[in-house]
Amino acid sequence: MASTAAGKQRIPKVAKVKNKAPAEVQITAEQLLREAKERELELLPPPPKQKITDKEELNDYKLRKRKGFEDNIRKNRTVISNWIKYAQWEESLQEVQRARSIYERALDVDHRNVTLWLKYAEMEMKSRQVNHARNIWDRAITILPRVNQFWYKYTYMEEMLGNVAGCRQAFERWMEWEPEEQAWHSYINFELRYKEVDKARSIYERYILLDGLSLCVKNWIKYARFEEKHGYIAHSRKVYERAVEFFGEEYVDENLFVAFARFEETQKEFERVRVIYKYALDRIPKHQAQELFKNYTMFEKKFGDRRGIEDVIVSKRRFQYEEEVKANPHNYDAWFDYLRLVESDADPETVREVYERAIANIPPIQEKRHWRRYIYLWINYALYEELEVKDTERTRQVYQACLDLIPHKKFTFAKIWLLCAQFEIRQKNLQGARKIMGTAIGKCPKNKLLKGYIELELQLREFDRCRKLYEKYLEFTPENCTTWIKFAELETILGDIERARAIFELAIGQPRLDMPEVLWKSYIDFEIEQEEFGNTRNLYKRLLQRTQHVKVWISYAKFELSIDGPERLQKCRQIYEEANKGMRSCEEKEERLMLLESWRDFEREFGSDATRERVRKLLPEKVKKRRKLTAEDGSDAGWEEYYDYIFPEDAANQPNLKLLAMAKMWKRQQVQEDSPAEESERDPAAEETTSASPEERRPAAAADDEEEGGRSNATEETELKRVEHL
Repeated sequence: MASTAAGKQRIPKVAKVKNKAPAEVQITAEQLLREAKERELELLPPPPKQKITDKEELNDYKLRKRKGFEDNIRKNRTVISNWIKYAQWEESLQEVQRARSIYERALDVDHRNVTLWLKYAEMEMKSRQVNHARNIWDRAITILPRVNQFWYKYTYMEEMLGNVAGCRQAFERWMEWEPEEQAWHSYINFELRYKEVDKARSIYERYILLDGLSLCVKNWIKYARFEEKHGYIAHSRKVYERAVEFFGEEYVDENLFVAFARFEETQKEFERVRVIYKYALDRIPKHQAQELFKNYTMFEKKFGDRRGIEDVIVSKRRFQYEEEVKANPHNYDAWFDYLRLVESDADPETVREVYERAIANIPPIQEKRHWRRYIYLWINYALYEELEVKDTERTRQVYQACLDLIPHKKFTFAKIWLLCAQFEIRQKNLQGARKIMGTAIGKCPKNKLLKGYIELELQLREFDRCRKLYEKYLEFTPENCTTWIKFAELETILGDIERARAIFELAIGQPRLDMPEVLWKSYIDFEIEQEEFGNTRNLYKRLLQRTQHVKVWISYAKFELSIDGPERLQKCRQIYEEANKGMRSCEEKEERLMLLESWRDFEREFGSDATRERVRKLLPEKVKKRRKLTAEDGSDAGWEEYYDYIFPEDAANQPNLKLLAMAKMWKRQQVQEDSPAEESERDPAAEETTSASPEERRPAAAADDEEEGGRSNATEETELKRVEHL
């Protein structure tokens, strides 16, 4: 046990932190760094400057530096900055051969490093080793031909040396690689510096036809401006024309046309400028031609007249309409606006082309509501051909094509048939017009077609044809009262009264009519005009057998009053009495009231006091009532107030009237009995202070008499119950 105890090692006790609370002053890493910087703990003092006094010290210094550079290179050969620093140090010591060797060793490590080649060549140029520098540039552009900086430096060096041929040769080698635009422009500017315009032109020709650069409009514009700048106006114009032809309509650009137009403007070729702008506006979409419109407008304002400015606006609107109809070919309103614009300022062929494009957009659904706007394209087309172009045969073809297109079995348009017939009449082709109308009525008889055909024959004074057409019309629609009336009016105008009367008789004998009241009124007016008063009375009696309408009675009474005769007032009064008797069973009390009011007005003008009093007694009493409302689902919807009329002579209302009269009497008695008791109990002082006169204090009974007409139905029922209780 002792041995094991002796063999054990003592483990030191871990110090326990008694106070684990945070310190009052906290130190952050930022504070530590800031203090270290303030105290300059990490800065080392600069090494002491050494002064080399003899050759041995210099060689020793060179040896130490070279050893340090070589050590750095051995550590990491791929760090090119170490190589460049080493070579530049040797260069600073005028050890060009050693520096050249270092650069060559570095190129063996990384021959694609651009900085290394540049530093190497710059060193050779500084040391005026031209052939060495030329050799380095040649090697660089051979290994890395896509690095433009090598080419720029190489050509600049050759030009500074005055070696124009060598510089041109370097540029030619560069152009074989088809570099970017700036390289070509550098070559062109080089040639222009030595007044070689023809060579610059040949460079431009090669440049604009390259695959990657030919689709760039600005290169063509630069070429044309180059020609213009050097005074070759014809060449410049030819370049612009070639550019327009080269790009065609697929890759057209507004900038090309703007530049072309400005060029022609500087040459005072204003007509050519207008042609260019119009050509461009016809081929460039509207949203891509904003700058073009702007320049065209400015040009017209400077050099054009009012007509030219209007042409600009028209062209702009034409582009807008073209975009609209391309977006939605069935937008007929856009076509109408477009055609109106084209008709105002275009030749007939252009207008016809637009019309043909418009009418080619046939509605996809054969429903009349979809064709209503479309059909007016045909109508406007035909009217344009007839009135503006004066082409009769083409107008006839337009009408015929339209009539062939419409599906007449489903629907038709009477307007197009009538316009076609009227056109033939204007061409003095009466037979053709009648043939067209006959075809229309045979294919698709319509009210409007028949009316139009009848009006056409009436204008031609063909009355026999009108009679036949009216007969056909009435066979087609016998319930049409307007047709019967027009037919009878025609016979009346022609003086055939019996025939007109027979037509009216046939009309009122029809089992179904759309407006019978208009027909009866026309028949009655016809008989009155013919002064056949007996027939008129018979008509009124026959009409009253069919209907007991209040307006018929009033019209009958006014008719009797209008006839001069000794018994006209008696007859009129008799009609009112018959009407009143006949309308007692009428449920519409307002109509009965209307009749009595008309009778009252008649008696006021022509009657005596006795007749006026008699009519006054017949007038009803207006009372306010309430009725219960029921909603659609059967629930209670509240109460509604309404006005009702109680006629004195109505037998059904007599008991209610008696009860109401008794209730009023009882109420009056109650008021009279209560008033003396109230006066006895009233305070004498109050009576003295009261300033109201006896006339102002009306009895309650009189007030009740005035408010009888406005009493509600609930009050009347309460009074009735009180009377029954008594």
